[in-house]
Amino acid sequence: MTQTPSPDTNLPTPLSCLTGSIIAAVMSFALYTMAINIATAVRTLVVGSTALGAAVFGIIAVGLVGLAVQVAFSKKAPSAS
Repeated sequence: MTQTPSPDTNLPTPLSCLTGSIIAAVMSFALYTMAINIATAVRTLVVGSTALGAAVFGIIAVGLVGLAVQVAFSKKAPSAS
């Protein structure tokens, strides 16, 4: 038959508890730093995309105003019918 270990041998020591808490704290800090970097990158991407869209539509608006001026002052060619 196998012997069952005594309950006292399964208890963690205070040193192993402190070591585990230090490891968890370091991992928590590393992941928090990573989350901040990812959030900054995503925010930059969203703001950049919005600015690019605004610039494109602004250029389109200026081009359409120029086309309106060109059409308003151009002479119509007589039709050949």
